[in-house]
This record gives sequence, structure tokens and C-alpha cells, in this order.
Amino acid sequence: MRRYLAPVLFIALSFAALVRGATAANTLVYVGTYTGENKGKGIYLYELRGTALEPRGLAAETPSPSFLEIDLKRRLLFAVNEVDRFEDKKTGSVSAFRIDPTTGRLTLINQQPSMGTAPCHLVLDRTGRNLIVANYSSGSVAVIPVATDGRLGEPSCVIQHTGQGGTPRQKGPHAHCVTLDAANTFAFVCDLGLDKIMAYRLDAARGQLTAAEPAFAMLKPGSGPRHMAFRPDGKFAYVVNELNSTVTTFAYAAATGKLTEIRTDSTLPPGFDGKNTCAEVAVHPSGKWLYGSNRGRDSIAIFAIDAKKGTLTSVGDEATGGNQPRHFALDPSAKMLAVANQGSNSVFLRVIDPATGRLQPATSKTEVPWPVCVAFMGAADR
Repeated sequence: MRRYLAPVLFIALSFAALVRGATAANTLVYVGTYTGENKGKGIYLYELRGTALEPRGLAAETPSPSFLEIDLKRRLLFAVNEVDRFEDKKTGSVSAFRIDPTTGRLTLINQQPSMGTAPCHLVLDRTGRNLIVANYSSGSVAVIPVATDGRLGEPSCVIQHTGQGGTPRQKGPHAHCVTLDAANTFAFVCDLGLDKIMAYRLDAARGQLTAAEPAFAMLKPGSGPRHMAFRPDGKFAYVVNELNSTVTTFAYAAATGKLTEIRTDSTLPPGFDGKNTCAEVAVHPSGKWLYGSNRGRDSIAIFAIDAKKGTLTSVGDEATGGNQPRHFALDPSAKMLAVANQGSNSVFLRVIDPATGRLQPATSKTEVPWPVCVAFMGAADR
């Protein structure tokens, strides 16, 4: 009997370890939506189990939380409310939530005006003391202080962009995203309406932005810069351009904050002649691949990144399994990519080939009403 006990015990312990490992690997996932009639109700909660998203219900009801940001300690979640009226004033708002460590449910802490209409993007600076918000419709950027308990203070800085571009979508400024460099020294704002990447120095202690020198990087007229991502080593930055479906590669000088354009590549395959706009861009943590979403083509464009030059080489694109892929995000292991298909009310998970960066056939589809943004919880930075 004793000779059978050891193998049985080993199998039992191995199974227990496997179960613990699977449980530890499960990740909470938040999806922000557009709200209103026949749309979402706010922020939805899911659990990533293997290669599937299992619904955990409505995490918080809040108006059009179209972009989400989770703090490094995984205690707080911040959301823009992409609206034009807040407390009877012509402005959108920003909401702060406390994350329940057991259930993942969200409890509203407070809200503040975004100091502009239709806020569509925000980022928490690396000190955790400032949220920087891009207001799309009004073309402005604001800094909102964050207390240690997550409470939002009154905006400490507001900068209004001015000017216009040459297309119907560019009759005024449209701030679309804020991206910080690794040193937390410079903040870059993609302004779709101006074809510019505005550059600001960030004073995190005072919650202030001041124009850098040079104050902006100019893109080709009609580009419509939307989102921006740095390569992990900080040497290069990539901007996805919504209006002409391209990605522009910049060399980055961290000491001065200067962006120097290298070249621009199409996100579309040769011969494609349909309507298309781009939405999101992300660089794989390995620094080897870049991904961009095409709305119209309804695909994720995939590029290999040259290790020395930072330039892009297309390796094709993969269908998103739905319509109007808005935002997408890599899971904490960087082995999967979740795509929010706004037009078909779904989030698709795709597994990333570790050798080529290409996306494997869709592993799961999750129904979500009007999904706009996907945020993985990940491990806490303690």
C-alpha cells in the first residue's frame, strides 16, 4: 500500500498546485462602454480564465466611461465620462473609483469636471498624484490632482489648443490622447484636429504643464494623430493616425523631449480601397512588434519593429471578429490581445504567436454592449 501512496500524493499535490496556479493567474478585466439607449450602463467586470472572459456583472454604473486607467497599486480605477454636460456646466467629467480587492466591484469616490467637452482619454502620472485628461470636442487638456485615497481635487491646470486642419474633421482642435515618457518628465498630446503632437513639461509636484521646446511635432496634413505609444526602451515613439490610416515612427530624445519623424507606414494592405479609420496603437513589451486597429477594414495591423532603427515592417493584419475595433489591450502576460469591437457589441481575445507576433485564430468572443475600452488589472506594483 505504501508504494502506491507516494505517487498518489504527488498527483494530488500537483493537481492542487495546478489549481492554485490557475486561480492566481486569473485576471480581472474592466470594459468601459458608451451608455444611453440600447447601449451599455457603465463599466463591466470580467474575469480572464485561461483564454476566455467570464462575466462578473456591472462593476459601476456611470455615464459613457470611454477610457479607463488603473493605478499601479491596483487600488483605484479612473474613468473619463465622455459627455458634454456635468453639474449644469458645459464640460465632461472624470470619475474616481475604489476597487474592492475581493470582488473587483467599484465604489465611486468622487467626480470632477474635465474642463472641456467629450473627454476621451486620460493617464495617471507615475507619481500617482496627477491625472492628465484629453478633451476631444473642445480641444483642451487638463490636470486633475489625485489624493492618496484616490479623491480627485479641483483641476490644477487647463491648456486650450487653438487652430484647425484642412479636413471636415479638423475644423478645430481635438485633443485625443495623453502619453507620458518613461521619466515622467514630458507629456505628449495627440491633437487630431491640428495634425500635431503637442509637447509639455510635467511638474508633477505642482500639477502643472508648460510648453516644451520644441512645442510640437507636425504631421502630414490630414493625418489626424490619435494615439501614441513608446517602445519599452524609450528610444522610439509611434503615433497612429486616424484619418489617413497610417503609423508614424519618431526617434525620441529623452533629455529634451524632442520627437524626430523617421517615416510613415500604412496600416492597410496594398489594394484596399474601402473606407477606414485607425483607433489604437500598442507596442508589445518585448519591443518586437507593434499593433494598430483598423475600423472599416476591421483588423489589427501587425508590424515587426527593427531593433536598431525602430522602423516598421508589415507582417500583415488579422480580422478582429467584429465591427469597428476601437480600443485593444494586451493582457498582463502579453500573450493575448483583447479587442473591443464597438460596432458589434463584442470583445474578442486573440492569442499572440510568440515567434512571429501574429494573432492566432480567435479563442473566445464575449458579448459586451458598446465596448470602447479594455483594461486588465494585472499585478500590483508595491
